[in-house]
Amino acid sequence: MDKSKRKELLEQYKEVKTFFGVVCIKNTVNGKIFLNGYPNLKNKWSTIQSQLDMGQFPNAPLLADWKAHGKDAFTFEVLEEKSTEDVSDVAFEVKMMLKSWLQKLEPFDDKGYNTRKSDAAL
Repeated sequence: MDKSKRKELLEQYKEVKTFFGVVCIKNTVNGKIFLNGYPNLKNKWSTIQSQLDMGQFPNAPLLADWKAHGKDAFTFEVLEEKSTEDVSDVAFEVKMMLKSWLQKLEPFDDKGYNTRKSDAAL
C-alpha cells in the first residue's frame, strides 16, 4: 500500500465516531439481566458472544446460563450511549452512567447477574 493511500485510510479511521455506554444482556428464560459499561460499543455484542462461547466471560453465573440455555435465550440492548467527542474522561463517564443504571434496574440476586460488590466499587 502506498503512503498516500495509507494516510487517507488513517484520516478516515480518525473521523469515525466512537460511542461509549451501558448495555444490558437479558436471559429470556429466567428474566435475569446483566449490566455493564464499555468505553467503546462498536461490535461489543459480537465480542461478548465470543467470550461466552469460548467460556471466557468474567461473570460466572451468566456464563453458566449461557452454556445451559444457549445464545438464542439471550438478548442484547444498548441502554444508553454517548459519543466520545468532547469527553475528556471516558472511563469516569462510563462509571457514572453504569452506576445510575445499576441503581435504577437493581440487577442483583434473583433479578440479575450483577453483584452488589461491583456496585459498591463504583
